[in-house]
Amino acid sequence: MRVATDIGGTFTDLVYVNEKGLVEIAKDHTTPPKFEKGVINVIDKNIPNKEDISTFIHGTTVIINALTERKGAKTGLITTRGFRDILEIARGNRPDLFNIRYKKPEPFIERYLRREVDERLNYKGEELTALNTDQIREIIDYFKKEKVEAVAVAYLHSYVNPSHEKETVQIIKKLWPEVAVSASHEVTQEWREYERTNTVALNAYVKPAAANYVNKMQSELTEFNQTSQNFIMQSNGGTTTFEESKKVPINMVESGPVAGIYGAAVLGNLIGEKNLIAFDIGGTTAKCSLIENGEVKVSTDYYIERNDRNAGYPIKAPVVDIVEIGNGGGSIAWLDDAGSLKVGPQSSGALPGPVSYGQGGTEPTTTDANLLTGRLSAKNFDYDVDLDLVKNVIQDKIASHFGISAEEAALGIIQIANSNMLNALKLISIRKGHNPQDFTLVAFGGGGSMHAPALAKELGVKKVIIPIASPVFSAWGMLMSDLRHDYIKTYIARVGELKIGELMKQWNEIELDGRSQFAQEEIEEKDVVFHRFADMRYIGQEHTVKVPVPSGEWTEKQLGDVVEKFHELHEKNFTFRLDGTETEIVNLHVTAFGKVEKPVIRKIERHTTLEEAKIETRNVFFDEPVGWVETDVYQRELLPVHEPVQGPAIIEEKAAATVIYDGQILMVDDYGNLIIETGAN
Repeated sequence: MRVATDIGGTFTDLVYVNEKGLVEIAKDHTTPPKFEKGVINVIDKNIPNKEDISTFIHGTTVIINALTERKGAKTGLITTRGFRDILEIARGNRPDLFNIRYKKPEPFIERYLRREVDERLNYKGEELTALNTDQIREIIDYFKKEKVEAVAVAYLHSYVNPSHEKETVQIIKKLWPEVAVSASHEVTQEWREYERTNTVALNAYVKPAAANYVNKMQSELTEFNQTSQNFIMQSNGGTTTFEESKKVPINMVESGPVAGIYGAAVLGNLIGEKNLIAFDIGGTTAKCSLIENGEVKVSTDYYIERNDRNAGYPIKAPVVDIVEIGNGGGSIAWLDDAGSLKVGPQSSGALPGPVSYGQGGTEPTTTDANLLTGRLSAKNFDYDVDLDLVKNVIQDKIASHFGISAEEAALGIIQIANSNMLNALKLISIRKGHNPQDFTLVAFGGGGSMHAPALAKELGVKKVIIPIASPVFSAWGMLMSDLRHDYIKTYIARVGELKIGELMKQWNEIELDGRSQFAQEEIEEKDVVFHRFADMRYIGQEHTVKVPVPSGEWTEKQLGDVVEKFHELHEKNFTFRLDGTETEIVNLHVTAFGKVEKPVIRKIERHTTLEEAKIETRNVFFDEPVGWVETDVYQRELLPVHEPVQGPAIIEEKAAATVIYDGQILMVDDYGNLIIETGAN
């Protein structure tokens, strides 16, 4: 049995393949701060034969939570003499250019815990100054006195030659074996000193918390099953073993959200939709990513806490290109100092949750608004819902200020939340030069199906897909994921001066490392697949274009084809090409997949009618000038295949509801997905 779990801000999701080969789903409440308890709870309640679990895949928020809440370890940094302040100097290209009070982000490691060592390599990796090992011993003594819990090591040009870093790590482990230590070459082999130093600093900062969490999860799982293969989702859209995840935990910074993006690509390939916008609305956040021609975009230019006012913190780890905002079902509606209505980013979370949960929540949320307007039914909540309390809270906190009814205020909350989500969708599409009309929107998560039809029509997207297992689709995506490792190495070479033999040696060494790592993870060599990419640019440029390149040994002709492909992609990304201009390679990127068995997606057989699927007719409050409308409500699992449902209508399923509007048409496809024609022009 294959099982996947994903921890969200409000719910912990479960997807598993039962003894008949069918996919089953479930949800249970997230249990902060002991998140592993929520995982075990949802398994206990839904899988009686836990000893039959052969594969367990997990998505976790422990890394991003430790960073955003500043709950990592007390960390020290050892770096090359003269580079102690690199985390403070950072970059000069600040986002809020005309703000004279702008402040750079505070480093995660305070200055008194950043220590320098005499050592130096040049840009070729050649030693200029030998490593002073006596200074390292002094620094270790100092860190011990300061009760440091983790150590980061980042030396200049160690991405070319990591010998000094390796020697330093050996000394630390010998003299202080209990401390968590991270070296920059173990985390990333890309250049850019500030980004590389910050990445290893954050990796060290979260390493003890990650190890503690993974060990607890392992312990809980082995209580009922000691033979299962256990994997954790990484930010690059692939999985890795529990043991490997503890070595470079920063690779899990977006562990949960990216699985849904990858799942959308798998689903799109199945049903013939190559251009997709994946859209995930959970209890706390809304996340979206663009998939073009079936390709999930992965980048190492990732930042946390970056926005139009703050520079954020760079992380040089492979992460699916994703836009995330603080708007979800638990997002709180509030009035700012000017009396304007806002929704999010504050969230009611799992505890106390929205007012409708009856667990002590006192602030109105998007979920409460959807309940009061009839989009959600109180019968589908896990708790006894006090609808009068929900109405009174929205009336007191929001409606009274504007002199309107509670229902009108609730509709306003939904409209503001939709506006926030629409901005995120524009950031991932229009702002990056893509026309949304050329894409299909795949919406999932507990709130995705409720908001997507309205958002798609506003954006001009003509088709929306609500996939199978949509409330827990990120966990579903984990079941469809292979093991994946990304190896990115800076290798600067002008194409006109390139020695193909030397380049092939670099590719082969990287792939040899990949085979070795998969062998440790018990993946057979026949199941290992490599994809090569080269980050290329014109001479004199700063940034690069990622170019897919051939596997195996190259010829001069293939090298010429690679350059032509670069010209094409450069024109596609930046609207121009410079034929005849010299090009250079900056980074070599190998994506290595370890193929694993996945569940087969079967076509459904269903012999029902719309009348049999109909649950009730209830009043739903739609946007003006429509107002209250008697709306048919259907059970998703009973909807007949290929029979149209005319909007307005609501489709209910376990833990989610789909709202379709007047003029929109919904049908169930052969695999059980809901396909909505939005009526957009």
